[in-house]
Amino acid sequence: MAGKTVPCPGMNRILGSLAWSLLALRLAAAAPDTTKPNIVFLLADDLGYMDIGANNPRTFYETPHIDRLAAQGLRFTAGYAACPVCSPTRASIMTGKYPPRTHITDFIGGHRSGKLLPAPNQDHLALEEVTLAEALRAGGYVNFFAGKWHLGAGEFSPNAQGFGPGLSGTGQFYYPPSAVPPPKPRDDPKTTDRIADEAVRFIEAHKDQPFFAYLPFLAVHIPIGARPDLIEKYQRKQAAAPPDAWGRERDSQVRLVQNHAAYAAMLEQLDTAIGRVLAALDRHGLAERTIVVFMSDNGGLATAEGHPTSNLPLRGGKGWLYEGGIREPWIIRVPGVTKPGSVCATPVISNDFYPTLLELAGLPPRPRQHCDGLSLVPLLKGGELPRGPLFWHYPHYGNQGGAPSGAVRDGAWKLIEWYEDGTRELYNLRDDPGEKQNLAAAHPDKVTELTARLAAWRQEVGALMPTKKAPGPTEVKKGQGRKN
Repeated sequence: MAGKTVPCPGMNRILGSLAWSLLALRLAAAAPDTTKPNIVFLLADDLGYMDIGANNPRTFYETPHIDRLAAQGLRFTAGYAACPVCSPTRASIMTGKYPPRTHITDFIGGHRSGKLLPAPNQDHLALEEVTLAEALRAGGYVNFFAGKWHLGAGEFSPNAQGFGPGLSGTGQFYYPPSAVPPPKPRDDPKTTDRIADEAVRFIEAHKDQPFFAYLPFLAVHIPIGARPDLIEKYQRKQAAAPPDAWGRERDSQVRLVQNHAAYAAMLEQLDTAIGRVLAALDRHGLAERTIVVFMSDNGGLATAEGHPTSNLPLRGGKGWLYEGGIREPWIIRVPGVTKPGSVCATPVISNDFYPTLLELAGLPPRPRQHCDGLSLVPLLKGGELPRGPLFWHYPHYGNQGGAPSGAVRDGAWKLIEWYEDGTRELYNLRDDPGEKQNLAAAHPDKVTELTARLAAWRQEVGALMPTKKAPGPTEVKKGQGRKN
């Protein structure tokens, strides 16, 4: 027996048990984590409510993949952005707060004066905010980002707010590192395909982990750009479309028809990219445990900068607090929860995504953070959700012709207050979704009530207001000049 190890009694049983335990651990580590749903958030840029076929069967544009998503999930007909321009809405998604609380009430970098000096506008999302991405990461999610951030650069990039690390880019656009060259700019001027390519690779690499993929596309924001072959397709289609027609919105010209070939091409490229992401979920067997959200950050661009689309019958567009500027295409698909092809008319707003996604992920709420959002899970299940009024605050002059203003919607009633002169407009959206008939003179009590609610809300959220300009040398009042 010399030179041989004599095992202890029962050692074979112990070694065998240990081997099975190690194998079980390896299998558990390799098994997909199905305890949490994946989340894919698709955010379009400047896409109008009437641009997709699901909302507008007569649209000039072609959006079969977005329309299919609507047929599979719940489509909201009164889904709102928290602001008529991009950065504030993006901040509301990430924080669950109304934009005035973050002091981001205009697109970052915007500063245009008029009769008033616009309110100060923060140039980044504060690091003290616990973003939706950070909350999901803390709950076990691996996060993905590619596209338009527009909530701060450098130390305020998405790398510092729950995404990354390693994302590279500028103050607006960030992408993950990749060894695969991106598509040529001529074929992908809005990086639409690049975002989809990176997302598909991410899904493949993380199909066994719960993930949050946030895809804020650059399309369909100006400058308009799309593949030449798609532009040629819609130029042929344009020949049978209605000719250009124009109206007025205050001092701005507003487009009244959809017939813009290059814009349509840009939107088709976006729709196709979304279809590729959804197909990746199907291909890897993830669709049945993946929540998909789709919306736009503000309404379609109709009153300036090329006027590429029309939001009719909705009034106005990007940069305005009329419905065309804030009512968005909104779709949520939650397998096993949302009824395919269902429609909801309850007003909802982009602040609501944060608490909704936390609840769907089985994570505890963070009410001190998402204090202005409500979980939409009751609506997703086909029930009701009583809620109070929704509010907007845009104390700026938009590049699209809009002026400093605020708004409140309470049930069917909507009031808009113009800050330059205090003018108020009142609409009943149930009877007049196009906001054609100002009922302020006919319902003075309702105007007083909603004006008071709007003022109280501004005080609650610490909204900063535009201010009067200091008088210039030629504006000195009589009697206050230098004596002779």
